[in-house]
Order: sequence, then C-alpha cells, then structure tokens
Amino acid sequence: MRTLLIDNHDSFTFNLFHLLGEVNGDEPIVVRNDELTWQELAALRPDNIVISPGPGRPERARDVGVSTAALEHAQVPVLGVCLGHQALAHVSGGTIRHAPEVMHGRTSAIHHDGLGLFAGMPQGFDAVRYHSLVVGIVPADLRVTAWTLDHVVMGLEHRARPLWGVQFHPESICTEHGRTLARNFRDLTHARRRAPRPVPRHTRRPASAVRIHHRTLERWCDPESAFVALYGGREHAVWLDSSLAEPGLARFSFMGAPEGPLGQVVRYDVATGELTVQRAGKLVRSHEHVLDYCERELARLRADAPELPLNFTGGFAGYLGYELKGGEGVHRSALPDAALVFCDRLIAFDHERRRVHLLALAAGDGEAAARAWLASTERELLDAPDAPPPTPPTAGALSFTPREDRDTYLANIDACLHEIFEGETYEVCLTTELYSDGAIDALAAYRALRARNPAPYAALLRLGDVSVLSSSPERFLRVDRERSVESKPIKGTARRGLYPTEDAYRAAALRADEKSRAENLMIVDLVRNDLGRVCELGSVEVPALMAVESYATVHQLVTTVRGRLREDASAIDCIRAAFPGGSMTGAPKQRTLEIIDRLEAGPRGVYSGVLGFLSVNGTADLSIVIRTLVASPDGLRIGSGGAIVAGSDPDDEHDEMLLKARAVLEAVGGTLAAGPQLAGATH
Repeated sequence: MRTLLIDNHDSFTFNLFHLLGEVNGDEPIVVRNDELTWQELAALRPDNIVISPGPGRPERARDVGVSTAALEHAQVPVLGVCLGHQALAHVSGGTIRHAPEVMHGRTSAIHHDGLGLFAGMPQGFDAVRYHSLVVGIVPADLRVTAWTLDHVVMGLEHRARPLWGVQFHPESICTEHGRTLARNFRDLTHARRRAPRPVPRHTRRPASAVRIHHRTLERWCDPESAFVALYGGREHAVWLDSSLAEPGLARFSFMGAPEGPLGQVVRYDVATGELTVQRAGKLVRSHEHVLDYCERELARLRADAPELPLNFTGGFAGYLGYELKGGEGVHRSALPDAALVFCDRLIAFDHERRRVHLLALAAGDGEAAARAWLASTERELLDAPDAPPPTPPTAGALSFTPREDRDTYLANIDACLHEIFEGETYEVCLTTELYSDGAIDALAAYRALRARNPAPYAALLRLGDVSVLSSSPERFLRVDRERSVESKPIKGTARRGLYPTEDAYRAAALRADEKSRAENLMIVDLVRNDLGRVCELGSVEVPALMAVESYATVHQLVTTVRGRLREDASAIDCIRAAFPGGSMTGAPKQRTLEIIDRLEAGPRGVYSGVLGFLSVNGTADLSIVIRTLVASPDGLRIGSGGAIVAGSDPDDEHDEMLLKARAVLEAVGGTLAAGPQLAGATH
C-alpha cells in the first residue's frame, strides 16, 4: 500500500514515515507542503494520504500549504495528525482555539469510541501530545471519536468522506498503541495496492590506491604526556580525547596532524561559499560546499584496516560550526564556519585494552615515508617524559561578559514562551555567549579543563590561530563499520550534590522531573525523525530512554537512539539529515531555527555545531559542541544556554545557563563580569 505523506515542515515526519512504512510494507512518498500542487500530488495516485504535524495554525496557508487542498479534494482516505487534525476541523468549518494547557512532550490518557481508527485499542491508553492549540467548535460534518478526561478533542472522523484526524502523536516513542492505529488506518483504506519500490543501492566504487600502514604497541602511554611531547608545538593538531573513558561511552582517544603527503587543512565560509584547502604547500580556493568536498575526498582516499578495532583510521577531524545550518544567514561568524584537518598520521589510544595503535596513510610512493613515521613515532612515544601537572589557573584572571545581559536574556525567554503558546514551536534551545578579550595558553588551559571536568567526547583542536577546548558529554552521531548509527541527545540538567545522599536525591529528582522528561522526549522524537531520513525502514530504535549520566559538575538526562544506515546513504548524508543537533535547536527544527535567529543577537560560531572525525573507512563520530571554550585572536568565547518549554521559569533557565558554563569558566580562572546581568544568579 502506497501512502502519500505530506510534510508540514515538521521534525517528526520521518517517525511517521517509518511507522507507516513498517505497517504498510512499502515506504511512503514524502512531499513537503509547498513542493507540489494538488494536481501534481493527485497524479501520484496514492492509496491514502497522511498529513503530518507541524508548527503554526491551520488557518494560515504558509503553515499547511497543499494540506488544505488534500482535505478538500482527495478521493482516497486521509489521516491528519496534530496540525493535520486541526486542518481537518478548519476545512470542515470548525474553530481552533488555545488549549486549556500547553501540552508539549507530555502524555495523556486517551478515551475513544472503539470504532474505525480506534478499533481494538484499550480505553485510557497513554499518548504523547505536542500542541498548544485545540479544536474548539466541532462542525456538523465531523464527529468526535476520541477525547481526554478534561474534554479536549483527540480524534475526529468525517461523517460522509474517508477523513480522520488525531490530535496526539501516534509515532512518538512514548505513545502506546500507535502501531495499532496505523494498522487500522491501513485497513480502512479501500484502494489498490502497489508493488514496493526497489531500494536504491550504492554503486561500488573502484578500489582506492591508499593503504593504511599500522603498528600496535602493547605498552600503554599516557595520552596527555604524548600530546604534550609530540604535538604541543604544532600549529595544526587534534586531540579527540576520551578523558572520561567508560564502557558504553568512549573507548578510544585519537591524536594526529596533517603532517604526511596526504595531509590538508580545510576551511569554509558560509556567507561567501568559499572553500579553502591548504595542502602540499599550496592554497586552493573554490566554491564547493565543505560537506560535498569531504565526501568526495573520503571516497577518493577510501581505505580500511579491518583487523584493527578502530572506527577512525585516518581522515578529517575538526569542527562544523552552527552557521553551517544555512537558512537566511542572519548572523555571520568571525571564525571559519568549518575547519578540519586531514590526518594522514594518527595515534589511537585504546583505554580498554591499554594499547596504542599508530596509523599512517600512504599512496603511490609514500609507503617508505609511512613506515619511517611509524618507527620514529614509536620511539618518541616510548621516550616521552611524563608531562608535568598543569599550572592551576589564577582565579579571576579572566573576566567574561554575557552577550545579552540578564534582563535581555529573560526577555528572550518570555518571547520563546509566547511562540510556544501560539503553537509556533514546542521547544526552543535559547543560548548566549560569554566573551572575554583575554588570552590563554590553549594547551595548558585544556589540560586544566580535562582534569576538572573529564568528558567522554572531550577534545582539543589547534587549527592555526583558532583553538577549541571542549569537554562535551554529548554524542551527536556515530556511524560504525557495520553502518550502525547512534545519537545520544542530552536534555535535562541538575547540579551535583555536595554529599552522596544529596547527590543521589538530585539525580533521582532529575529522572522524575516532568519538565526535564518533556524536554528530552521532544528531542528524542526529533532525533528519531532525523535518523529516519537515512536509516533502513524499521531500524530506528531507542534502547535507553532518559537515563541519568553524572559528570563532575552536573547530572544529565540522556537518551540513546540507534538505527542502521541505508545502503544508498553515507555518514555525511547522516550529518546532512541531522545537523544542527536537535538538542541545540528545539522542535520543529526549521521553524525553531527561524525563531532563534530572530532572538539571539549574534552568531553561535563553533558552539552548537559538532566536532569529531570523518574517517576514510566510511565511519564517523561527532560530538555536540557544548561545555566548550573557543580561543582566537579576537578573544575567548563560551557558549551556553538551555531548552525553553511551556512551564519554563525564566529565572531558573538563566541560572541553568550559568551553571552549564561554570566548569569551563573555572578551568581557565574565569569569572563573570560584575554588573546587573548577575542579579539573581545563584552561584
């Protein structure tokens, strides 16, 4: 059965895609609401139509697009979800009003008539709701099929035509019996079936001429001492540092530089579209998108060493900045929007097995140089002295000023709450920037940061005159050799307690907090949607929902989302589908990005982007850039923020923003500038 899925620019559409595809046995056709005319959609001859959720109101043409025409003219069954449900009521002559209570990422017990869509479903099943608007007056052509105990309409059916609507989200990870509802809609559809479309497959590329030479040292070397000795003076070097190496979080640390014949330094500017590549002593400029370039280079240099337990076997390492999201380009960062180095020489530290792997890529006549590097690097590692303890930062040596003062930040929170109330968004990740015109020794400061706040996805990037010092606890994406994809979004933060009993209480309170769980659920459903764009049908799953992970200064609520990458998709396709990370935007992503651009007074730059590696063997591992300091000739910057949802308290959100910046501030001896912006701060 072929379903036409009309996407109202929502961030949960591909969760519906997978639900419908699994039930129907055929992938839906996804079309955005402003992509084709109704005549063009009708020519696709679908068996039925599903209208997705989305931001905004059903009365606005911009928000629903061709969905209105589908409800007016379709001769096949139509199911509207959330905004689609409201559109059914509006088209039929009903009214839309504000809900008694904003319900974003929250569950309700659903009661129903037991017929049609709800056949075989128990009374009072739990369903997730994402809406601030509801159907008010129900027109005569429609009948109510489902409701909540406080009499909010949850389901509608047209009395004469095959049209249905549900206000809740059957595709959410926390909705019960969503699959039953989808099967019922399938069974209500009276139209011919079509044969499944063939799934596109990768065209096999010719074998690369690149080889990976490697050597394994059975003796352990301290990564910090190794980086200080081998890379401490390098202009370009990366250290992807699992300073908190624990099972299930991170096993390997990597360090390297573009020091061999295949090495290169890549920078990209969104505003001009200019890509600069420095290699073999030459600087080449073009107007190719950085992700297109990386994809092409990784295909050209593809290589693997399957006998090694590593995902990263050489390739690009660096960052992709937030402004790479595109859009209207309201803000322009002073730093490159992407900066990466191609590491053709790499050291990998296996924290689990206490081994060190040396890797060197070589092509053509470069094999002798690769073998020589392996030998010399082994000697240097074994001879490297223990690094002396980092010099503690001088407290108060650096003064940081928030870009928005406290009153402005609180006003921005109020603006977010207004947008949420009006149904434009469910959740907004609002951020600001703390700035200092001081300077630091980047390596010394990073060593202090990793000692004070170890993290599984920490990193030090030295990229010319820009250094990135990160203690990120959040994985954006990992793609491994088996094409398994994993994301670990974080939403929900609580300060650590001073004593074990207090600390355990704070962790338990975070786990049970309704607001934090709603924040997390919204982003989980968003990430499921993003991975669903590029993963095999039915493969996206949530093996760990809202687990508490504890770090030096905070507890975090973390969910694990996994899927299997389609054969016709690459790791970079996965980045394109999911960037920027949903935990740094909110949902629905596209509309929320527009709200963020209006409210935030400057670019986010490196912060809120991602950093990590893109490997020549097709794998990738990238973290969300949070808990991070960026140093450049212009000064020092720390980004911080939090998710604004219905029920957010502005003062608490402001304090949480400061809490998240605390570990990085203290690691460099930073303090907040005295002034009115600190009024009401709790630390």
